[in-house]
Amino acid sequence: MSDPFADIRACRLCATRFAATRTRHQPAPVVWLDPAARILIAGQAPGLQAHEKQRPFDDRSGDRLRDWMGVSRDDFYDLQRMAFLPSAFCFPGYDAKGSDLPPPKICAETWHAGVMQQLPNLRLRLLIGGYAQAIHLGTRTPMTQTVAGWRDHLPGTIPLPHPSWRNTAWLRRNPWFETDLLPVLRAEVRKAMTCPT
Repeated sequence: MSDPFADIRACRLCATRFAATRTRHQPAPVVWLDPAARILIAGQAPGLQAHEKQRPFDDRSGDRLRDWMGVSRDDFYDLQRMAFLPSAFCFPGYDAKGSDLPPPKICAETWHAGVMQQLPNLRLRLLIGGYAQAIHLGTRTPMTQTVAGWRDHLPGTIPLPHPSWRNTAWLRRNPWFETDLLPVLRAEVRKAMTCPT
């Protein structure tokens, strides 16, 4: 059987860009996709740990995201259930100060439309952070405003903040996220994983 995502795995569009970063790394697309997937997790870009492990969200942020969703690691990494579509498939690197560089726009422009055509069974899209929300919703609304308006995107789409531990203060300032949104998120995830195709 042919791999519909082989071209993404082989992509080297950003080799020169990444070689000029503080990390001077080579492209290594983190591709965790299967046409059978029910839930799309659209995020920003792989971090350094995901780059090294070649597995998305295999870090503390992933632990928090799995808790938000109410799923086990086995379910989270089950290709028949979850597909991961970051704004860029490769780790973008760090700038001179050690901060994450933004995902290169060329990645989404090159690959996203084709990926979405290869995912016919999606029942739910989770849009994590401002980059993913801008791409999938076509809006430049601030992330907090987009997440606060989560009901406007149901059924089928739920915007979320990034589960990074750097956002702990944001979560404290917005208690409605845990009390109002998370129960709906968990229910929608369960429904998407179990509904018949």
